[in-house]
Amino acid sequence: MAESAFSKTGFSTYKTSAQDCVLKDVPVGGVAPSQPVELLDPDLEISTENFSQLVGALYLAATDAEAWKSFLELLRVQTGGNYGSLIVRDTMGDNIGLVISAASTRKALLAHDPYGYCSPLRGIPLDTAVTLAERISEREWRTCRYYTEWCKHVEVFHILAIDIETEDGCCYGLRATRPEQAEPFGAREKALMTLLLPHIKRALNMHLALNRDRQLISLYGRATAQLMVGVVILDQNGMVIESNPAATTILNSGDGLRVKNGELEAAYANDNRKLQRLIKDALMHPQDTQRVMTEGMSVGRQSGQLNWGVVVQNISPDDWTEGKQRPSVAVFVRDTTGRPDPPVKLAQQLFQLTPAETSLAIQLANGLSLEEAAQTLNIRPNTARAHLRSIFSKTGVRRQTELVRLFLNSVAWLGNH
Repeated sequence: MAESAFSKTGFSTYKTSAQDCVLKDVPVGGVAPSQPVELLDPDLEISTENFSQLVGALYLAATDAEAWKSFLELLRVQTGGNYGSLIVRDTMGDNIGLVISAASTRKALLAHDPYGYCSPLRGIPLDTAVTLAERISEREWRTCRYYTEWCKHVEVFHILAIDIETEDGCCYGLRATRPEQAEPFGAREKALMTLLLPHIKRALNMHLALNRDRQLISLYGRATAQLMVGVVILDQNGMVIESNPAATTILNSGDGLRVKNGELEAAYANDNRKLQRLIKDALMHPQDTQRVMTEGMSVGRQSGQLNWGVVVQNISPDDWTEGKQRPSVAVFVRDTTGRPDPPVKLAQQLFQLTPAETSLAIQLANGLSLEEAAQTLNIRPNTARAHLRSIFSKTGVRRQTELVRLFLNSVAWLGNH
């Protein structure tokens, strides 16, 4: 089974320590004592209610990796199995893989399968429910290393499997297992897997897309924070519902801007009146248009440092935007005096400077004069001037102001964490 990119995004934060886990086609971990397994009447049809529960659990799992276990537990019960599992990432080489599962007899299982490479269910046709009996005879299975060294000890004899390909070409495996004393999986269970297939595909595709979007949003948020751009989101009532790390730092400083009773305020009365007017205008902007209204202002700081640059912008709703705490206004705040140092090694790589030259360039980019930078770095002024000449030569700039602009506009600042 091909390695899945989904495993690197949607399940990247899956907490295996709190879940029952199996890998490949069998559960793993210590051997549990034999316990009764719920068996299905072969003639029993899948009720609409049961199928609806399975599908509902699937679509909950589409938005939350932890919810897959609930679906797998329902699948296990509906197929009369002792284990139900989803192979997220196959075992390949040093990759131990990842499978989440529900189990009837065991509560603490490992998340990898050292014998997965010799499973007779490797390479089954995609999107087709198959049983172990269709792949290998009982005699061959009883002598198969995968059974003798692995499955036999964890009470897995019958296996129902389906490998599912998603839109991006990745492959996931759904498995149900039964012990030897149970009946083999039959047409009813295969039919159930086949009925579930389009829903499983859709849930996997949805989960992949949602988690990819979340990763991108998180990346954009970190980028704006590292560039010292604060973002505060207000709802339809003007109440603060979210702020990025840069904005949180600014608001917590209480220097010119603050949150009081859930509302964004400026410290000085004149500034606050203007800020509240801009917020109100953004909230009152026609909601039936997609036009963006953007206004800006300067907000004074009690510390006497340079004013905050503040931009207020409405968030145009789409047709589905309703409910409480609806994002309606974004307030952007630029910290013009913040001095987050970019990683020296990264800046050095970008501009081909020595460590000493890089340190000097960073101090100059942070607004220090050459003399102040020399003092901060504890070097002689003549040494600082020599470094500066070398920096000019390597970067192609001629003046200190050009160097500052070059550094501030570089991606070096995005290297902060």
